[in-house]
Amino acid sequence: MASLAVKVVRLALKAVAAVSAEAAGRLAFRIFCLTPSRKPNSAKEAALLKAAAPTMERSRKVTLSFAGGWFVAHHFARRQSAEGPRILLAHGWGSRSAYLATLIDGLLAAGAEVVALDWPGHGASPGRSLTMPQAVRAIDAAWRHFDGFDVGIGHSFGGAALACAAGAVVCDVPARVTGKLVLIGAPSEMTWLFKGFGKMMALAPATQTAFEGMVKRLSGRRVEDFDAARILGMLRKPVLVIHAEDDKEVSASHARRYGAAGPNVELSWANGFGHRRIVSAEPVIDRIKAFLGEAEKTTHLRRIA
Repeated sequence: MASLAVKVVRLALKAVAAVSAEAAGRLAFRIFCLTPSRKPNSAKEAALLKAAAPTMERSRKVTLSFAGGWFVAHHFARRQSAEGPRILLAHGWGSRSAYLATLIDGLLAAGAEVVALDWPGHGASPGRSLTMPQAVRAIDAAWRHFDGFDVGIGHSFGGAALACAAGAVVCDVPARVTGKLVLIGAPSEMTWLFKGFGKMMALAPATQTAFEGMVKRLSGRRVEDFDAARILGMLRKPVLVIHAEDDKEVSASHARRYGAAGPNVELSWANGFGHRRIVSAEPVIDRIKAFLGEAEKTTHLRRIA
């Protein structure tokens, strides 16, 4: 049963659509892109943020700009004498870098340098909205500032954003391809979100078309072009996809779609950890570190040869 808020928004969109389907589509897109409150939703989330504080205090905050806005990146330097990869870490929708503190600690312990983004509208970054084209531009800004990354790790929306950035989906942004990618609980394409939102808001066909058309206005590409699985299959870069079959936010079918994208994609199940706990689960972090270790071993052998 729809909530009162959804019913009110439905009525508002229907009223606007009676005058202009195009205007209703634009309004629907603005609502779709609104980000959740930054305040913890529960005592458990508040405790997680408090526990993450010592880790986050070790970072250097870097303010980066892109066309249309700015955001904050948290830079964690390698420990002394470490030679691990430079990693770009991207959180999911409604999250923030601090919720990945346990993963950050594990990566730093493995000798990595980590740059963790707070997307626009999230964490320490300003704003109340986020689009996939904005996320791709944010990745590009971080890439230019830090002179590229060896590995990209993304949770949920962050994983899809890294894949889309690698595929140069946004017309005015060059491909930003890391040597390896790790996607955790990530969606494999975007159409399901747009169709699902349209269904929830009972959008008429003309309004739905205008709603989805906003993506092309912002990026030069259709919603269907933001197909992360297809992109990664074409790139042929090593990809580790970690997902839980009990994930209630991003269906495991997305992971299977990644797994079928190409021989370069390895699918690893982390059942029992759902959508959020998966990023701090010890077996998951160990699997990621092993994946990075494989990359380091290959690089070392290449140098010897």
